[in-house]
Amino acid sequence: MANLSRRDLLKISAQALLGLSAMLGISGIIRFLSFEPDPPPPQQFEVGSTSDFLPDTRTIIKTIPAVLIRSSNGFNALSLTCQHLGCTVESKSDGFTCPCHGSRYKPNGQLIQGPSDKGLKSLRVEISSADKVIIFKS
Repeated sequence: MANLSRRDLLKISAQALLGLSAMLGISGIIRFLSFEPDPPPPQQFEVGSTSDFLPDTRTIIKTIPAVLIRSSNGFNALSLTCQHLGCTVESKSDGFTCPCHGSRYKPNGQLIQGPSDKGLKSLRVEISSADKVIIFKS
């Protein structure tokens, strides 16, 4: 090792760095290929009995997030996820407002003001045979 020239030292150093880079790259590829995503969140939510929701009321369900509306026509639901960038909208006396970028929606979910270009998404609601209200989020 005492007779190691400068050129040989640079060559060995370059090969060592190349080898280290290859090992790091291969370990990254192995981690990428072995990735297992988390299971998707539940898409069906039982929110209570039909008797829990009085006629002509709006109930915020924070776990979904959604608003369950019971009218004389039955039940329907709106997603409280803003169609712009996915923030959770806040309920206001005149509808809903996105706290992130200011999109505004009517109480029925129709868009009033952007930057969103879509209204709030309607969610499917079913009543089970046990008289339970189930909201489906797709």
